[in-house]
Amino acid sequence: MLDEEALVTTYRDLYARHVIRDNRLNISRRLGITPIGPLPAGYTGYWLSRQDNGSVTAGYRVKGRRQGEGLIFCPDSVELWGRFNADTLCYGISRHRTDWYRGDMDRRGRPHGHGTLCYDGCRTYCGSWKAGHREGFGYQTGLNTALQAGEWESGNYRGERLTYTSDRIYGIDISRFQHEKGKKKFGIDWQRLRISHLGTSSRKRINGHVDYPISFMYIKATEGISIRNRYYAADYRQARSHNIHVGSYHFFSTTTPGAAQARHFLRHARLSKGDLPPVLDIEPSTAQIKRMGGPEALWREVRAWLRVVRQRSGVAPVLYISQMFVNTYLPYAPDVRSNHPVWIARYGEYKPDVRLAYWQLCADGRVNGIRGEVDINVFNGYKDEFRLFLEQNCIR
Repeated sequence: MLDEEALVTTYRDLYARHVIRDNRLNISRRLGITPIGPLPAGYTGYWLSRQDNGSVTAGYRVKGRRQGEGLIFCPDSVELWGRFNADTLCYGISRHRTDWYRGDMDRRGRPHGHGTLCYDGCRTYCGSWKAGHREGFGYQTGLNTALQAGEWESGNYRGERLTYTSDRIYGIDISRFQHEKGKKKFGIDWQRLRISHLGTSSRKRINGHVDYPISFMYIKATEGISIRNRYYAADYRQARSHNIHVGSYHFFSTTTPGAAQARHFLRHARLSKGDLPPVLDIEPSTAQIKRMGGPEALWREVRAWLRVVRQRSGVAPVLYISQMFVNTYLPYAPDVRSNHPVWIARYGEYKPDVRLAYWQLCADGRVNGIRGEVDINVFNGYKDEFRLFLEQNCIR
């Protein structure tokens, strides 16, 4: 428990770190800490107050109501930094001994919305909350425990039943097949791009109407050592001009060297600052892998492609692979598994023990502005995780 002198010091430091720089309030007012005592009616300014239960609150008041950032220290060793709006706590960071929580909260300081809890020294839950309980989609990890990713109800894990909502981060991948159907050719109406259907190839739990913005897009650039997507450059320019996070992918061939394929990709793909990490699309059949010399030969060429592209782009490329490939061939390359994010075609079993970046939830989705079927993908996380992914993985 902090004494009053330590509390004032902590409070002063908090505002020096978090508030002064935003220049919304007068600095002389920011640094004026009032003495602890009854709060005058309609008071506006900084205030420290001790409650009947022994807790101490510190924060800015507007006409007596908490507004902006504040601190709460409780006798049971709970410390909370929060963001208030109209006297209501809406987001915060709380700590109780060695446990801490960061995320959305209700007015009683309970996790409510989306947030992360670290507890018992080695366990972490990240996902949805309701009135202090894990509720909705989330995942939990811990030392020597299996990862649990899926639906939670009243704090209990119910299983890997995903619900698709507007809160998720959706994207698409395109190639020439979105422009050509037989002898007919089609353009893309970039102004109308919205996901309107999640396909029928598998059962899905959908909450609400499907009308989702496209947050990211991958465009096929090359294949093997000679094939190019003739629509790539124009689609790439349009995606960037419409503020869609864009990346480029190469379709791997089992008949040509990986390094040569990488050079072909780098000659024709755009790797601009802010682009998503490049993707290597690996979809060989068992027979193709056998003809090239087996899994060891396959991974030798894949590693060559990854090495050359990583040296040029400065980021770790993503692997696009199927569930079968994850189960059968990824164990042959633990180094690749550990160092490269994975984009998985997720039509059945969920395989979360890889560095999952995206999963493809259907190959027969519908997008306003594009003729025919489109691959629909979802990012492995929500907006905060997506923002962090962009900061850490995009081309610099």
